[in-house]
Amino acid sequence: MNCEEATKLMDGYLDSELDPITSQKIEQHLRECPKCDQAYKIHGSLIRVIGNATPYYKAPAELREQIQSSLRDAVGAKDKGGSGQPGQLSVPRPQGERRPVLSHVPWNWLALAAAIMSGALITAVFLPRMRPPNADQFLATQLIASHVRSLMANHLMDVPSSDQHTVKPWLDAKLDFAAPVADLSSQGFPLIGGRLDYLNNHSVAALVYQKRKHFINLFIWPTTPEDSTAQTMVEREGYHLVHWSDGDFTYWAVSDVNPSDLQNFKQLFEQQTARH
Repeated sequence: MNCEEATKLMDGYLDSELDPITSQKIEQHLRECPKCDQAYKIHGSLIRVIGNATPYYKAPAELREQIQSSLRDAVGAKDKGGSGQPGQLSVPRPQGERRPVLSHVPWNWLALAAAIMSGALITAVFLPRMRPPNADQFLATQLIASHVRSLMANHLMDVPSSDQHTVKPWLDAKLDFAAPVADLSSQGFPLIGGRLDYLNNHSVAALVYQKRKHFINLFIWPTTPEDSTAQTMVEREGYHLVHWSDGDFTYWAVSDVNPSDLQNFKQLFEQQTARH
């Protein structure tokens, strides 16, 4: 199997939709091809990030008891109402024989029970508890997804350059604000480029820095009343996010470097941009 074939089948492999022989071929190719193996890991991380952002609510034990009680009542009412009908043949069942409760329930009563269960589930669980994730959680999900997507789609940079005097004018010409750009090469965080991105319903600047073999995406946009000004650090799905604000701009740095490196990057960027 070559790289092109593996790429086409990657989604099916990640979703466990392929037959065993094809899956074995892909696994063999991933062991032999570091580039495809990296793409597989990044794609898997993106799936987990999106999946974990979906709210999940567990039904309470009371709901299970209510459904079981409704089923027993429905079965009992049917048996009681039908026992005296003329022309019906009642066949006694041996005392020692056990049969599943639902084995003798007519299909229409099962349909009714299913309707009761669905209605109770929606009414008692989902409607009162359904709440959208808060703004910070949703934004963190977008930030991680943008970071992972930039690594997957070979779109890490629109303007690849280690020169801040090349990256900044390019971004200034594309955006309606002038994002600060810092050169941190001497401190171990070389600038390698920048790009445009779209987050939280507006265009943002994305500066790309490197720490050893890891990339740091620094997202910047003008602070709005909805933006939090508190400095925070978040860890999700193996990625770390650091947020801060200088009043004029909001910053989010995202990477899989260790937290101390990312915190150090944030402090160095603040120190250099504060002088301008």
